Amino acid sequence: MKKLTKENLNPEIFDLYDKYAHNKLERRQFIEKLSLYAVGGLTVSSLLSFVMPDYENSVTIRQDDSRLTSDYVLYNSPKGGGEIRGLLSKPKKIKKKLPGIVVVHENRGLNPYIEDVGRRAALEGFITIAPDALWPLGGYPGNDDDGRALQRKRDRNEMLEDFIAAFNYLSTHEDCNGKIGVVGFCFGGWISNMMATKLPDLSAAVPFYGGQPTAEETATIKAPLMLQYAALDERVNAGWPAYEEALKANDIDYQVYIYPDVKHGFHNNSTPRYDEDAASLAWKRTMDFFKERLR
Repeated sequence: MKKLTKENLNPEIFDLYDKYAHNKLERRQFIEKLSLYAVGGLTVSSLLSFVMPDYENSVTIRQDDSRLTSDYVLYNSPKGGGEIRGLLSKPKKIKKKLPGIVVVHENRGLNPYIEDVGRRAALEGFITIAPDALWPLGGYPGNDDDGRALQRKRDRNEMLEDFIAAFNYLSTHEDCNGKIGVVGFCFGGWISNMMATKLPDLSAAVPFYGGQPTAEETATIKAPLMLQYAALDERVNAGWPAYEEALKANDIDYQVYIYPDVKHGFHNNSTPRYDEDAASLAWKRTMDFFKERLR
């Protein structure tokens, strides 16, 4: 049997996974449809293992990294979930107050990939908080399937308030200079867009392949935006033309990058949708943008 790689995998499998990951297919339906591609010596279990996240082997910055202080904190979210837990990360040696970044997870809670992203940003000289919007329901349950099921039980506008509360938490933190940005992925991209509509004091927002606000909501944005999209992400990209029109109509400071030949989730290095070149470039642009806007 030929070794599975994303290059020799039928691209329709990625489309199936995208539908499953975004609650368009139940697990049983996903496996049934996946079985149609189990040919030529391939098994359903091998396909399933290949497309699902591999967190154990994809984390780049461990929580005990000697360069960082990275620990869980609790903060209040009066309009959202009450008490929320988040991973607070910062460089171990701090000579002056740092700019802050709220890191927003996808539609499955604070999994190891997003925690890793929070630590990556902290190593660039930021104090970061990566909240877990599932905390009121017990927190990220240790796997994405159950995480998605839990997140469906929460109202997304209440979760938005949880991330706004994280912004407020950082803004008064003794190690933060008060300039705060937000970066988020998928659901977190929508949260990032919406935080820009709700927070006039937000200093910058970087949504990765996130759903877009309405034209009326867009008109309230004060923060500069860097928008990151995957060219093959037809589902999310369908909302981009109207968003761009509203951004231009309201003279919003924005820049947009649409990465060719990559899929939704290209930044997530725990799944085969990951594209190293696009992810590295997008992350460098993100960090450069925050360093320019938050200092």
